[in-house]
Amino acid sequence: MSDSSAPEQSPVPDRSAADPVRNGQCAQQEQNPPGTGDQGDQFTMNLEQEMKICDSVEGQGLLESSMRLKPHEAQSYRKKALWASWASIAVTLILAVAAFTVSIMRHSASAFGFAFDATLDVLSSIIVLWRYSNAAAVHSAHREYIACVILGVVFILSSVCILGKAIHDLAIKLLPEVDDFLFSVSIVSGVTCAILAVIKFMLGKVLTSRALITDAFNSLVGGVMGFSILINAEVFKHHPTVWYLDGTTGILIGLIILAYGVKLLIDMVPRVRQTRNYERFE
Repeated sequence: MSDSSAPEQSPVPDRSAADPVRNGQCAQQEQNPPGTGDQGDQFTMNLEQEMKICDSVEGQGLLESSMRLKPHEAQSYRKKALWASWASIAVTLILAVAAFTVSIMRHSASAFGFAFDATLDVLSSIIVLWRYSNAAAVHSAHREYIACVILGVVFILSSVCILGKAIHDLAIKLLPEVDDFLFSVSIVSGVTCAILAVIKFMLGKVLTSRALITDAFNSLVGGVMGFSILINAEVFKHHPTVWYLDGTTGILIGLIILAYGVKLLIDMVPRVRQTRNYERFE
């Protein structure tokens, strides 16, 4: 006979209920089914890791390209940047002389604006040459930021000259003259500057160089201005009443260059101060 008075076996206590940490983990796993929360957590971890890498690189006075490129690759792209800068100086110097000639002979404010922008392109390419003249400083953030500050100052000074000339031409109601020479200069200038802009932008992205990208932006503006000369002249040829389009284009380009120059100074002056202790890379 069994003893009915024997105590009944109590159920095994639920450890998960007594363990709040385990409870929290279980609840989190139940809320995040496989394939959803795991992917989000992995993406967040990768993003945080990339941010830490960027912060550590900037903290050492280096550009992000130092983490992407091997030494021989960085030097190869540095040489390409130098070649692109030399080619840009030679081409835009010729275009600047031609555009200044057109602006004087044909009283074109947009041609004068392009000539000044071409001169600015020469100066910016010279700054890029200085930026990459030292092989040991290919990843130097301090040298990069100094080049950008100089570019910002040059942009602002050039924009003042372009705006002054365009406003003066509008004030005296100066009418542009149209001929085949103006057309040929505008077409060659537009195509050449557009090609240079693409090359510089690609090199700037690889080297993570704001100076090269700024130089590319300047070449792009030159290409737009080159084509604008052609468009303005064609419009004036068929609609002489729209004589102010040429001067208005010069003002617009001047304001764009001014805004970019101011933004460069705002962004780069604090960074120059932050990286001034890393001059050893220069």
